[in-house]
Amino acid sequence: MWLLGYSLLLVGCLVFFQYHREKEFKEERINSRLQTFNSYLLAELERGRSVSEMNIEEFRPFDNIRISVIAENGNIIYDNTLDSLPNTNHLGRVEIRQALHSGTGYAVRRHSESTGDSYFYSAQKSREGYIVRTAVPYSLSLSELLKADYGFLWVMGAVTLLMCVLGYFVTRRVGQHIMRLNRFAENVENGDRISDTEPFPHDELGEISNHIVRLYAKLQQAYADRDSQHRAALHEQLEKEHIKKQLTNNINHELKTPVASIRVCVETLMAHGNLSEEKKKLFLQRCLTNTERLQRLLADVALITRMDDGRSSIVKEAVNLTGIINEVVEDRRIIAGTKNIAIENSVAGDIVIPGNASLLEAIFNNLIDNAIAYSGGTRIRIGLVYDNEEKVVIALSDNGNGVAPEHLHRLFERFYRIDKGRSRAEGGTGLGLSIVKNAVLLHGGGIYVENLNSGGLFFRITLSKVE
Repeated sequence: MWLLGYSLLLVGCLVFFQYHREKEFKEERINSRLQTFNSYLLAELERGRSVSEMNIEEFRPFDNIRISVIAENGNIIYDNTLDSLPNTNHLGRVEIRQALHSGTGYAVRRHSESTGDSYFYSAQKSREGYIVRTAVPYSLSLSELLKADYGFLWVMGAVTLLMCVLGYFVTRRVGQHIMRLNRFAENVENGDRISDTEPFPHDELGEISNHIVRLYAKLQQAYADRDSQHRAALHEQLEKEHIKKQLTNNINHELKTPVASIRVCVETLMAHGNLSEEKKKLFLQRCLTNTERLQRLLADVALITRMDDGRSSIVKEAVNLTGIINEVVEDRRIIAGTKNIAIENSVAGDIVIPGNASLLEAIFNNLIDNAIAYSGGTRIRIGLVYDNEEKVVIALSDNGNGVAPEHLHRLFERFYRIDKGRSRAEGGTGLGLSIVKNAVLLHGGGIYVENLNSGGLFFRITLSKVE
């Protein structure tokens, strides 16, 4: 509306100025013609001729022209349209004042008290001091001559309309920018998530608006990412504390049995010095067994704590996975043989991955030891499933009894045992499969377990070959 008002004011001022310039030009042109006639009259009067003796018809510029001669004192001494001269003093007339001051003067559409009509007056002063004044009746013809140029007005009206239409579309476009920016500012003030992906038009204000929205969206996303990372870090910290607390409680529980057993044996030996050598040997053997169990438990706890707290400190290097598997298998063949379990290893060739040799050994040591101790089968198979530039997949299975389906999803939990009595009797710590899972995750992979239809458990281990 302000732009529309400004446009109308600008065009209105231009039209008003042009109209007055045009009117003044036309008035000056009429006055010029009358002044030429006045000069002729003065010249003839100075030659001693009267107005009635002059050939007015030949020189007059308009029809019905009125001629007056006014004395220096302002009284009319001649008028060709009056039968009797009025006694009115004319020194106060506009055209007379101008003529007395500058030699010539004119007045537009002034009412005559003598005739009762309106005239266009033009006056000129002579050297002797009297004034010759001519007047043209302000009739329809003179009005037509002085009227404004309506063609110009129509053109300016069309220009004004065009300016208003263009101004409307320009201001409407800018207004839409401003309204969208206003909504954006309100959303920012309210802390709303910016989801307005509709781009602004491609102009200067639109580009600036797009930059503002994109910058704020990036800033908002950065804040969201920071908060998300903070929550994730906090959750991870709480989870670590929970796991440590759970691990401490479980370790405390696991330590009680072997420590209590060792204490009973030692107290019995100290209290009964007369025991037979066979009894003493039995108690000492129990102490040794429980000490070995404590040693395995502490080693497993140290390993799993190292993986939890020192992921970045675990050194990885290029290792030959095939060689590690072969060494573990050969190391376990004797123990497996004592239980009539055969180990079949079909992993061949050089499979080089970035990893930690001791953790990779722990993966296959624990899986094979579990199969030997708890599967109840007669065969353990290890084979290569898949190998490319990104990952390697190893399968390990047995033909034993498997586990109940309700236990499958908890096999990798720390200190989880399906048969607690049997597990402790075999010397298990309850951390073996948890160590396996964590070691696999540290190598950018995953582990999957299921029961085979033919019996036994099937493990699929995926390890990354990309650093």
